[in-house]
Amino acid sequence: MVFQPETRLHLGAEAEVWSGLWMNRPAVRKLRRSRAWRHPDLEKRLGYRRMLSEARILIRIKGAGLPVPAIWDVDLEQGRIVMERMNGRPLIEVLRDPSINTDQIAEALHNSGAAVRMLHRMAVTHGDLSTNNILIDENYKAFLIDFGLSAVEYEVERFGIDLHVMDEILGASHPNVSNGMDLFLNGYRDCDEAQGPLQELSGGKPPAADEVLKRLEDVRSRVRYHG
Repeated sequence: MVFQPETRLHLGAEAEVWSGLWMNRPAVRKLRRSRAWRHPDLEKRLGYRRMLSEARILIRIKGAGLPVPAIWDVDLEQGRIVMERMNGRPLIEVLRDPSINTDQIAEALHNSGAAVRMLHRMAVTHGDLSTNNILIDENYKAFLIDFGLSAVEYEVERFGIDLHVMDEILGASHPNVSNGMDLFLNGYRDCDEAQGPLQELSGGKPPAADEVLKRLEDVRSRVRYHG
């Protein structure tokens, strides 16, 4: 079935993203863009591996019930993925919308933190956490998108960096949101309490929320020192 494009959502260095229809269902197509400065063979190998990794991770975590898009079609040779289009607005729009009150913002940030912790409990780092890559629906539930830089990890450092990227973005792009990162981290921490003990996975056990939060403080200290 051919994807029917409607609106271009994003044009980046690595990919072009369109919304449209696939089998009459709202969908998103991600088409990897060729980097002309790379050797064609290297570009093909890198693009193939990255898109395969993204598809595998999404299939795995969607199957575990995480709030991420379902994969509907993959063409690795053409560098193309078609996936479910999630309902909601980017968190960046929610945080800048004057019609949304502080309690609703707090709920959106808390749920965003919980969604990220659910991802980390599956030993997956997002790699590009931002207020553009979290969608918030009408009930202020959070969904994660854009897993092009995601990876399976067990070292606590990468999880701490995931959170630090969000910390930097909330501070720089949303200074009007009081205690935004604290609200996000409350959701992150509460997720472990709600979900219970971590499960042993194929590569070991992911770090607990408290370990990741401690590493976030270490990353913050290093950035301040070198800054």
